[in-house]
Amino acid sequence: MWNKLTTLAQLEQIQDESKEKKILIFKHSTRCSISSAALSRLERNWKSDEMPEVKSYLLDLISFRQLSNEIESLYHIEHESPQVLIISNGKSVYDRSHLAIDYNQIKEAVKN
Repeated sequence: MWNKLTTLAQLEQIQDESKEKKILIFKHSTRCSISSAALSRLERNWKSDEMPEVKSYLLDLISFRQLSNEIESLYHIEHESPQVLIISNGKSVYDRSHLAIDYNQIKEAVKN
């Protein structure tokens, strides 16, 4: 399900990929129980056949905080953790954090 987001080059790639398909970025803190719960809930509900047009990336904030800072700057979305962003045509079209991360809402946002 997840592509690991570990380099600035991947962020550039995401900009290009988002012109063809929706990109989901999950910003995850491995030290946060709320983040772990949100990630687990999303993974339990995820059905690839419901969102085949979505490519998903997982960002480990502890290991790659500089990428989170770059995401904040690039998409003008204040950093939170956990956080989900949907990128389309090089722009963030959806973002939620903490307990507002909901699979069904993500699924609806991807359709738009």
